[in-house]
Amino acid sequence: MKSRTAIRAIAAVSLCVAGAWLALPNPYRQTTAVFDAAGCRLETSILQKPNTEPLAAVVLFHGLSANKKLMAYIGRGFAEWNLRVYAPDLPGHGRTDGPFSPARAEQCSEALLRELLVRGLILPNRTILAGHSMGGTLAVHLASHTPLAGVIMISPAPMRPSHGVPPEALLYTMPPALPPNTLILSGRLEPEAIRSNAQELLSWQGAGPAKHVVIPWATHVTLLFNRAAVRVCQEWVARTLNLHGDVAPPSRRMLLGFFMGFCGLLLMASPFLCEVTGKSKITRPTNVTLAVGLGWFLCEIAIASIASVVVLQLWIPLRVLHLFEGDYLASFVLFVGVALLLVHWKALVPALNAKLAPLLQAACAALVLLLLFTAWFDLTFSEVWITAARWARFPLLFVALLPFHILEETWLGSTGARASWRRLTIALSFRLLMWMALVGGIVFLHSGEILLLLLVPYMALFSVLQRRGMDVVRKATGSAAASAIFGAILLAGLCLVIFPIA
Repeated sequence: MKSRTAIRAIAAVSLCVAGAWLALPNPYRQTTAVFDAAGCRLETSILQKPNTEPLAAVVLFHGLSANKKLMAYIGRGFAEWNLRVYAPDLPGHGRTDGPFSPARAEQCSEALLRELLVRGLILPNRTILAGHSMGGTLAVHLASHTPLAGVIMISPAPMRPSHGVPPEALLYTMPPALPPNTLILSGRLEPEAIRSNAQELLSWQGAGPAKHVVIPWATHVTLLFNRAAVRVCQEWVARTLNLHGDVAPPSRRMLLGFFMGFCGLLLMASPFLCEVTGKSKITRPTNVTLAVGLGWFLCEIAIASIASVVVLQLWIPLRVLHLFEGDYLASFVLFVGVALLLVHWKALVPALNAKLAPLLQAACAALVLLLLFTAWFDLTFSEVWITAARWARFPLLFVALLPFHILEETWLGSTGARASWRRLTIALSFRLLMWMALVGGIVFLHSGEILLLLLVPYMALFSVLQRRGMDVVRKATGSAAASAIFGAILLAGLCLVIFPIA
């Protein structure tokens, strides 16, 4: 057992070191500036090839719940043409303070563009506006009343209630006539509604050529890291700006390095949890479970979830969190958890009667893992380091998410009661029912929380990893409360990094 643990530790450290070697070197010249325009202090990355004079410029806007670092690969594709790339963090995203709203994002983007023009940092006839998702919509809105060389819209957010997109899901409406030299990119694997709305934009073509290109095997997000998509953008830029020669897409070693380090952290997570939480294992584990069968408990979750979605149409108690749509999700989980706690409170009292040591160890382990993973993401892939403004929201968010985790862990019982795969399957079925209720609220009650739909794949992956970690903590401590605290801290941390500050 010790040799197996040692081999696992060596493999994990090796992956992290190799990942850092691949991901951290930056062959481009990159600086950061804060542009204070119209009260919007936008932290902006400026990227270009070293030791060269830029031939033109690209202003690159990220999408909702993203940041400028996620645009690094496609930004490097533009820099290969010897263009200077300005990539801002929009309000409430990345390193830029909030509040975020679609209207303020447009106002601040327009202010940044105007500031760059006034300072002479960009020239209208030598500047391309580009953006992904919400950023693509921003780009075409700005270019519609500021003549520029061209526009690149990467999977733009819909601007019309068509092809199944409800009006309340639109961040921006009234699509303008496409400016000259507009390129629209879509992924073959992204939702049909987004792709069809992008295609429909060609009917709004203005006084200049426009083109819609569908990239095979690409989703809404992977378009940003797809070599074929970058190649199409490079060719469009060359044609629009009359650039001669040829360039290749940038290396994706940074992406490979990120994934290697991520896998290394996952490998070391389980031994770390066992080491931190296993030292004070409860002599007699709390094997208390709820006295209801699986079918009945699933019905309880479904009823509580549907009722919560209905109540949220009238009142979202955690608006004080000021997290764009994160307040809705946290309120939903709070309502479901409290409703089930009220039903089963007598059975939960023994489960909550736990020693302090395993609770503190579980909390410490969760915080350390949260810091490790956010640090790695922040260094290599995406700006997810939790700032002081976000940490201030953590206590209330944690308290809101804790009741459901206690209910879930108590019903599942001790780790020896059922196979690990069965525990995972049952727990995921609980969460699937809750997400189905959220989707029902978006589709049938028109709640408009469209970001929650876009985050479903990432929430699913997180749930699998979080549940595996909770099972390790439960086995090591024997405490349902410790496992619940561990899970609630991780989910609170995820919400803090993915939802914009509103």
